[in-house]
Amino acid sequence: MARPYKPGPKQFVFAGGAGDDQQVSVGDPQEAYVAFSEFFRGRDSDTYAIKDEASGQSLVLMPGQGVISRTKDVADRPRSEHLLVDRGNRFLPSAMLFFENGYGGLDRFGQWFSDLADLDASPETRGAARAATITTESAAIEETARIWADSGIVDPSDRYYVFFDSHDVDDDRAERAVLLRLIEFLGLERVDAPAEASGGEVWVRTDPRLDAECARWS
Repeated sequence: MARPYKPGPKQFVFAGGAGDDQQVSVGDPQEAYVAFSEFFRGRDSDTYAIKDEASGQSLVLMPGQGVISRTKDVADRPRSEHLLVDRGNRFLPSAMLFFENGYGGLDRFGQWFSDLADLDASPETRGAARAATITTESAAIEETARIWADSGIVDPSDRYYVFFDSHDVDDDRAERAVLLRLIEFLGLERVDAPAEASGGEVWVRTDPRLDAECARWS
């Protein structure tokens, strides 16, 4: 049987790939995050692992490869999933989500694959595959709002949602591919971005369905 994740005072093991494992006992997720941030920034390693042995869950950060992996025991058999990230500032936030809610806390952090080889596909292919799994309006609205909450704003006129605010066109390619498919699926109105906008921005006219969900994510 899989051991359930239990929040609260607990112990973690931090591993940096050089045999310098560090066991910490913490009272809450913020304390764990502070301790791991020091561990992460205090060494140069190919991998950084967080192990919660009591729950059978772990998180592995691989900054050099731009990969995050998560593992949990399912019927006493490890199950691993992998995520490709394109910004270095995503690693420590993933650790915080793990400290707060374990393996499941990262469900909406991005597109997870069970096979590392799938990460070699182009961002656009990965994004299209992710979008294809979203088949209901409610799920599409929720995912659209999540993408907006991660990097978006409402423009000063309150008429448009701006996704990937101030991002270049080469940033967030997989997420942008997901968003464009969802815009089409939902029948949202995409408008041309102003001339001064960054190349990666996507502007969408406000919609009551999106308004309610984005307010929940704000």
